[in-house]
Amino acid sequence: MNQIIENLRQELIRNADEKTKQSGERFFKEDVTMYGIKSALVISTGKDHFKAISDKNKAHIFSLCEELWKSGIMEESFVACNWSYYVNKQYEPEDFEIFEKWVNSYVSNWASCDTLCNHTVGTFVEMYPSCLSGLKRWAKSQNRWVKRASSVSLIVPARKGKFLEDIFEIAEILHSDKDDMVQKGYGWMLKAASQAHQEKVFHYVLSKKATMPRTSLRYAIEKMPDELKAKAMAK
Repeated sequence: MNQIIENLRQELIRNADEKTKQSGERFFKEDVTMYGIKSALVISTGKDHFKAISDKNKAHIFSLCEELWKSGIMEESFVACNWSYYVNKQYEPEDFEIFEKWVNSYVSNWASCDTLCNHTVGTFVEMYPSCLSGLKRWAKSQNRWVKRASSVSLIVPARKGKFLEDIFEIAEILHSDKDDMVQKGYGWMLKAASQAHQEKVFHYVLSKKATMPRTSLRYAIEKMPDELKAKAMAK
């Protein structure tokens, strides 16, 4: 085993807490494997250990990330997500295949999905918008986490006012999905888009409200003014 990974794991295990573990597990409907460490401590621990590899090339760091993903332990997935984001200045278009592999092979809960996609994948598609076609392919997957990834990858770009038409296209693909995790994901994407395009998102929601799942609808209009919420939620 790589010594960097071994040192990281030893520190994570030292900081594990059974009470935190039991509390964390209650946030998930699916079975998850975790040490039981508060998120802030996971982030700081990951940053400390990244110092030992900060001079390594992207391929080396991605290989370490893959080893962490393979463990199936949530805190290790968070470190992998952060390490892959720390090298974002080195991203190249072909890296999409690596991120796609991680989403398909290793993501198994909403927390790992969102941590990877909000920052690593979101930053990547801002740099290489041509890869948005890949997100649209993810939206058609049979894997619930891949479908959620297609939308939550656009949360940060959406807040910046980017990719509105692509956001609507992904929302169209996911519109009738009955999975609660998928509904929340694309509703969150629409909510983020409304920060920069409130009227356009509102009218999109109005056009779909008869068939949009209530979960998605609530997420999409959460930050809108009360009068727009009332119109959107009206029967």
